[in-house]
Amino acid sequence: MAGMSKHRNPQAEQMADESMIRNLRAQAEAIWPQEQSLLARYGQPSHIADIGCGSGEITSRLAARYPQAQIVGVDILESSAAYARRVHAALAPRVRFEQGDAFELKFDDARFDLVVCRHMTQSVPEPEKVIAELNRICEPGGWIHVLSEDYGMLHMPAGAVDPDRLWHEGVVEYTRRTHTDARIGRRTWAIMNELGLQELHVDYIVVDTLRVPRETFATIIQAWRDGYTDALAEHSKLSLEEIRALFDQSVSAILDPRQYAVWHIPVVSGRKPDAS
Repeated sequence: MAGMSKHRNPQAEQMADESMIRNLRAQAEAIWPQEQSLLARYGQPSHIADIGCGSGEITSRLAARYPQAQIVGVDILESSAAYARRVHAALAPRVRFEQGDAFELKFDDARFDLVVCRHMTQSVPEPEKVIAELNRICEPGGWIHVLSEDYGMLHMPAGAVDPDRLWHEGVVEYTRRTHTDARIGRRTWAIMNELGLQELHVDYIVVDTLRVPRETFATIIQAWRDGYTDALAEHSKLSLEEIRALFDQSVSAILDPRQYAVWHIPVVSGRKPDAS
């Protein structure tokens, strides 16, 4: 893992699983249509970093939105960077993908005028150190855009079992035991405020059964089930059978045209103060 310790990346095994490719594709399809409108406030950045880029789903969409920009995607897993290079080869050399550690990025200070970090803060210990690195590589006057998940913001109707238990007794407990934070979404504004970022915004992407195709929403949950069930059973009070039943209840509710389910996703953005 290129020097990345288990301490720094406790979800490495899950991130490398094939289910993550499915997950990231479905999340991009569900989230990007709403998220892209938020980018209007960033003007026309010329140098963009996508930290924790995974399979490059959003890096490629950033490239389409900013056709003049030089873009680099960074992921801790070389396998993810290699996959992104292969799938998005047509975008090279304007867009490149590198293996790198978000805690110690290999970029000079003030290198980028837009720094994006999505779906990562919940998976790393001490996320404030990663956000400080995003701030370091952002140039004065540039923007930082952090999609910061919060697993207390998933709401599915109860049936034979109550999916609230999955997120609160399963996922929140799992991240507590692995020194990460499943509710980092609600803390991210405070971390960015502490760094002195200005014009701070908290916007919400609403992934629900009205705005997003039910199959796409269900695919996200199914991919989590396939990638995380064993880890949740090992690191929470829920049994393997309970976890599977809770995931399956969530999926069936999402796919049921008579029911409503929703996931609110915070996107926190701020501008680095000018050097003056």
